[in-house]
Amino acid sequence: MESRFATILAAGAVTWTVVLLAAPLAVHRGGWASTAAVLVYQASSRICHQKPDRSFYLAGVQLPVCARCIGLYVSAAVSSLAACAGQRRRVTIPRDSRRILLLAALPTALTVGMELAGLWHTTNVVRMLSALPLGGAAGWIFVRTLRAEARRPAHGR
Repeated sequence: MESRFATILAAGAVTWTVVLLAAPLAVHRGGWASTAAVLVYQASSRICHQKPDRSFYLAGVQLPVCARCIGLYVSAAVSSLAACAGQRRRVTIPRDSRRILLLAALPTALTVGMELAGLWHTTNVVRMLSALPLGGAAGWIFVRTLRAEARRPAHGR
């Protein structure tokens, strides 16, 4: 069951990322797809501030999430796919997962902290790049953990 859930998690991460990137294109085109895209923007507003100056644009339309969030989602999608595809023989839970996640969060924490303190006003590219390690580590660790759990003998659970 966990192995199937790992695949579903990876597919969901990829699907959500594609939806986020397709939404501004749908708005740009108009029609029924534009109406559906509004739902994506509304759902995204629950998890992201959506500030225009901190967001990327496609076809002249703002993405549903900010640059930092898109970095998290893209890297989580890529790493979760890689974790699903890699090492079919023996899957282990990464040691020190918490430490890995903490270290991966440092670039994001530093850029957020420096911006809040007024020490540095960075670019959207830097915001996105600083989020890549955290999204990548999270996607990889979550999928690998689910796959490892699926391979553990039932009596070991």
